[in-house]
Amino acid sequence: MQINISGQHVDITPAIKDYVADKFDKLNRHNDRITSTQVTLSVDKLLQKVEASMHVSGKDLFAESQSSENLFIAIDQLADKLDRQLIKHKEKLRNHR
Repeated sequence: MQINISGQHVDITPAIKDYVADKFDKLNRHNDRITSTQVTLSVDKLLQKVEASMHVSGKDLFAESQSSENLFIAIDQLADKLDRQLIKHKEKLRNHR
């Protein structure tokens, strides 16, 4: 899986890169057909915002999360949202076959 991380008004530190990579590696356990992921981190005044678009075989998934406290909380919420979407997509594929 290829992960591209970009930031708007945020410096992408190695700690943030490692944290995002760790969270998305856990998503790879649910579905091994994830080809590419684009993650965008941004800060608007006091609002931390994280968006991700993920390409899975047969579908593109998108999720966004906002947190007023911490960027890491927003990343956790985003990973949870994408996890639920991946599980739902995988169940749909199983039911159709």
